[in-house]
Amino acid sequence: MAETYIYMIRHAVSPFVLGSERTRGLSAKGHEDALKIADILKDEGIDVFVSSAYVRAVETIRPLAERMGKSIRELEALNERAVGSMVIHIPEEQLLDGIQRSFIDKDFCLPGGESTRRAQERAVPVVQALLKEQQGRKIAMGTHGNIMTILLNAFDESYGFEFWTQTSKPDIYKLTWEDRRLARVERLWDPNA
Repeated sequence: MAETYIYMIRHAVSPFVLGSERTRGLSAKGHEDALKIADILKDEGIDVFVSSAYVRAVETIRPLAERMGKSIRELEALNERAVGSMVIHIPEEQLLDGIQRSFIDKDFCLPGGESTRRAQERAVPVVQALLKEQQGRKIAMGTHGNIMTILLNAFDESYGFEFWTQTSKPDIYKLTWEDRRLARVERLWDPNA
């Protein structure tokens, strides 16, 4: 059976603005890094591009998609998971504690947020459908740190808070699937480069 590949591409740096979760774009450095991603993945032969509908995720994979002459399919189910309210400021320490707890207790979320379980229930079916529809192909996925970790966690519970804390903006993980089983995860982005 042919292997299927999903390249999870975490968005590049995007200045945080409370209340603009859907619409905030990349910083100047973020745009530079999006071009670096295109250089890193240009020879991978990616067939399909999907992304969270959030602007920063789409902008991060756009240079690669344009280079490959492909369109990007935006999927709401891949949008970032809000750990708590996205309209009320949550202190960083409380937010980090909430993220950590949400990987231990998959039904936990801060007020106004979405639990890990709920996020998996909306996003995992998208991955499963892609694996079925695009079997044997290569898929680039514009994503976010939390939902990316949540998706990986659904297929391998060793991915959790500690993994999330080690990711960077941007980041690239090449997932190799044998049938619909996650066989390998390889990091392609060097945050120190």
